[in-house]
Amino acid sequence: GETYAYTYNPEVENRAGRTIAGFSTNAESKMLTGCPGCPYVDFSYFNNYYDTPTYAHEWVEAAFDGTKTEFKNGNADFSLYGTYGREQVIKKGTAYMNVFMYVIREFEDALDDCMLMPDINYNSLHAWDEGVCFYTGSIEGQDGATNGGKLLHQLADKRCSNFKTCGPDGVDQAGQSKLNYDLFDLFALGNSQIQSGDCSGARQTTATITKLMYVPLIQSAMRSAYKVDRLSGGEKDKAEGAVFAAAVLPRVHAANPDAAVIIYDNIRVGAPSTDFEAVKGAFESVYANMGITCADIGGLIDYSSEAYYPGMEPCTDTTAATATPSKDLTTGDADASTSTSATTSIADSITAAAITAAPASSTETTVSTENPAAQAATNSATTASPSTGFTNEENGVDTSSFTLDKGAGEADSNIYVDACKCNGAASFTCDLDPLKPNEE
Repeated sequence: GETYAYTYNPEVENRAGRTIAGFSTNAESKMLTGCPGCPYVDFSYFNNYYDTPTYAHEWVEAAFDGTKTEFKNGNADFSLYGTYGREQVIKKGTAYMNVFMYVIREFEDALDDCMLMPDINYNSLHAWDEGVCFYTGSIEGQDGATNGGKLLHQLADKRCSNFKTCGPDGVDQAGQSKLNYDLFDLFALGNSQIQSGDCSGARQTTATITKLMYVPLIQSAMRSAYKVDRLSGGEKDKAEGAVFAAAVLPRVHAANPDAAVIIYDNIRVGAPSTDFEAVKGAFESVYANMGITCADIGGLIDYSSEAYYPGMEPCTDTTAATATPSKDLTTGDADASTSTSATTSIADSITAAAITAAPASSTETTVSTENPAAQAATNSATTASPSTGFTNEENGVDTSSFTLDKGAGEADSNIYVDACKCNGAASFTCDLDPLKPNEE
């Protein structure tokens, strides 16, 4: 195809006015109190754990300042890190705390719009596309095969090479991650469900997407724990472990608080020691509750021997379901009491979702049990949430560019996304600049 020149000056052309900091500073109104489906389930995990809706912004700002956070749980004292460690928690906190939750928010917003206007699906489809946009990034290319991505799609591909979960079957050590193959099948399925007005089917699909998005964060936290414990990892490895843990601990805490404490104590900022086996066991103990499997995670590969590192072999779902970390795991919240062994593969989940997806004219009434309260709120809502998108009036699809910008006088954590575009050809583009998260 033809190549078109593209220029962008964020100082004068950021018409959207959105920032990555805003993903967090505006989270309360967009994910907790001000939306038809509020509170969103996964955001509630994080808000309850940190006891602030702006946890991601506060994390990044404290890292910039070299100060301590003031959370209810999961605090970090960034004065213990030098510039190198703080660089890691800023870059990765930006991508995997701020952007991660906003991806989920866009999918939830699509569901809100779908429930409110199932027969008028522009807003819902636009929000769904934005979710895929922010998950993917601007430099993955149409086939997603580049190694230059900076957001969640690229993190999944990097971790698959570490945990031997690449390829369509999840057994390769190179190529695109099975996770991304499966997620894009789910993205397409959700898009189709929304187009047909099957809002309850799209909700089930969204629940599966959200569960799977935690997989690379868990892999990354366990990898960092092993590197610090057994491979003499330095400040960079310790900082990466701390930020990856911060990005997933609230979900672990919702499954079982004691498991979250074990992980936090071993890889928090300033942890006096790290026991990778304790971290691995704590994560595995909540796989079933989180809706993921041992096969989703894989095992950490030693490139020099092409074998798994001792103690980092893949678990089995039977052992993961019965894993007991060092602390007693009988004090979890009500969510944990419903946990069952996680034996359903991602592919099985996609197939099941496709089979149960109902067309708009169907009498199917099955809804996700992920958030009954939010579902009820959505069903009772009478006004549509405003669209966050842009419309190209000439062709009826969104081909406009929008950018998340650090405006003059704003805090340093307002790092902007450069050239985030979504179009009717399902090409999604976003990139982080100037900071480049996920070099590892």
